[in-house]
Amino acid sequence: LIDNINIKDYSDSEYRKLFSVVFQDFELFAFSLKENIILDEQEDEEKLIKTLKMAGLYEDAMKLENKLDTTIFKSYDENGTELSGGQQQKTAICRALYRDSPIVILDEPTAALDPVAEYEIYKHFNELVGGKTAIYISHRLSSCKFCDEIAVFADDTIKEYGTHDELVKIESGIYSEMYNAQAKYYVENVS
Repeated sequence: LIDNINIKDYSDSEYRKLFSVVFQDFELFAFSLKENIILDEQEDEEKLIKTLKMAGLYEDAMKLENKLDTTIFKSYDENGTELSGGQQQKTAICRALYRDSPIVILDEPTAALDPVAEYEIYKHFNELVGGKTAIYISHRLSSCKFCDEIAVFADDTIKEYGTHDELVKIESGIYSEMYNAQAKYYVENVS
């Protein structure tokens, strides 16, 4: 059930409109930056600017030669621009946010971002998803601290479920062991 409606009662297009997704292996197209974000949605410049700012891409976009109308990649336009991996990832995040679906699925959405940009996304995560149902998939457990609930999957089943604070307290727990193993890299060499 989604919103108390059996998913079989949704048409394919209605069902797809329920979801905005950022896959870790997203694709961008050799179109303008604006077209890559809007795709087939109705253009709303105010919403587009807000989305760019929320994802931390606005300033970079305004520096481009043709701003939002700049073609990305040089496949079909020799004057196109090549975005960095982080800028591409932010574009994919913008696309999902612009779609404005009630359910947002983010699969390792910050993998190509530098630590500062990643921190900014986490810091503004609740604002980014704005009261929607958000499913955040990550192996970097420090990025899960802001999640309301965490489900730990292993062997195709949920093995642990709770908040970050609850899960790190489970002795010999999967989440606790993974979190502590990852945390060691940050505190091991601190004087």
